[in-house]
Amino acid sequence: MRREILISASAGESWVALREDGRLAELMFDRAGQDRVTGDIFLGVVEAVLPGLQAVFVDIGREKAAFLHASDLARDDHEGGGDGTRRGRSAPPVQEVLSRGQEILVKVTKEAISTKGPRVTTQISLPGRFLVYIPDSSQVGVSRKIGHQSERARLRAMAREVVDGGEGGVIVRTAGEELTEEKLKREYRRLHRSWKAIERRARKAEAPTLVHSEAKLISGVIRDLFTSRFESVTSDNRDVHSQISQYVRAFAPELIDRVHYFGGAGHLFDDSGIADEVQRSFQPRVDLPSGGYIVIEQTEALVAIDVNSGRSARRGRDPDRIILKTNLDAAGEIATQLRLRDIGGIVVIDFIDMEDAEDRQRVLLELRSHLARDRARTRTSQVSDLGLIEMTRQRVRPSIMHSLTEECAFCEGSGRLWTAETIVREIERSVRRAGVAGEERRLLVCVHPRTALHILEKESRLLDDLARAAGMELHLRDDPLMRPDQFRLLSGRAETDVTGRYRVAEGASAR
Repeated sequence: MRREILISASAGESWVALREDGRLAELMFDRAGQDRVTGDIFLGVVEAVLPGLQAVFVDIGREKAAFLHASDLARDDHEGGGDGTRRGRSAPPVQEVLSRGQEILVKVTKEAISTKGPRVTTQISLPGRFLVYIPDSSQVGVSRKIGHQSERARLRAMAREVVDGGEGGVIVRTAGEELTEEKLKREYRRLHRSWKAIERRARKAEAPTLVHSEAKLISGVIRDLFTSRFESVTSDNRDVHSQISQYVRAFAPELIDRVHYFGGAGHLFDDSGIADEVQRSFQPRVDLPSGGYIVIEQTEALVAIDVNSGRSARRGRDPDRIILKTNLDAAGEIATQLRLRDIGGIVVIDFIDMEDAEDRQRVLLELRSHLARDRARTRTSQVSDLGLIEMTRQRVRPSIMHSLTEECAFCEGSGRLWTAETIVREIERSVRRAGVAGEERRLLVCVHPRTALHILEKESRLLDDLARAAGMELHLRDDPLMRPDQFRLLSGRAETDVTGRYRVAEGASAR
């Protein structure tokens, strides 16, 4: 399988796309001011102890208190197994371990989503390129994705020698395959020093406060994902390209020839076709090669996915075979869309009814085989009596749809609208495309007053900077008759509407 990483970054936001065999497989983004905290370590204060839920709320200095369940409390290492993890052990009653007002060190494992605050754990770990360092452990584990038993045994033995002479256990990550002893020791020492620095900051700090920040999107992706399994990583930002090159030279010099800079006049995501794929990922309907289609509907409680036969029902005279083919196609596409849209939580899939139990099992196995590629943890049930498959997918952060959109005031929450900042970023990209085309001397940007206010209050230099970069004259006009998720580009003194010429997908508001 051909795998690539493409990175598009600006001062306002960063996007990372993972492509497999030429198709967009995973999409991640980060925006200035979003204040992502997953992976960050805080010195918090227990705010409330809830014995009935076997959980506590922890003040970590954010708007919403963090949620800590008893199962996420650190336990003595001797209770655990030899795989370097602490799962599956019985947790002590939370009221016997924690009390209100107590200071504790916690790590965020899940972002705040909707009305829920972030989720945290006291089972602290520090990820590196090759290792995950676990301070309160002396165990050694090896990633299950390293399949060769001889290599697993070699890594485990090598890591055991380091751990026996140090403080803290480790898990060898997938990138640690073929890891040398020298690299292992060097990273172990570096992570151990980082942990000691965190402990010193925590001792001197006044709770609640942040004591350690996890690597942000781009640096985290390069650290965690960019291995020999990827053929290339391409960035359209010189500073980002330089940072990636420096990191790769230091930790994986053998991969430096796979680090590329996109110096084209256009936009990386436009040039690679990813921009169009991103727009399609917001549509509820996805067509299948068989002629059928799936419909994805996200709700507060769960995600419902319906599989429909569509045109495939009119093909051939063997309906059972056609239904099976459509369901098999749908199984692969559903797994792809869950990754691409970063959908988490409970998912209920309504496949087309199949009479044959063997066919139902084939569809379930097909779904599970595609889900195995997903970095997020998933669990699937058997086909229910109603013909449904229920599954869960690990939810660490809000989905891409919910991050980029907001509830629509005009339809009382039944739909979604792009946020003002998302519209501004689309304007920015459109103006840059106009600059590359070189056919415009003057553009008037017409927006809803909400968007105009955002530009004037939060990005007052944007138009001046864009005008210089694009080599044209830019003006802003608010129009209360426009929808909040619309904008128009009007060219020249005649104010000819040229929006469709420079916008990827006209009228692409979420519905």
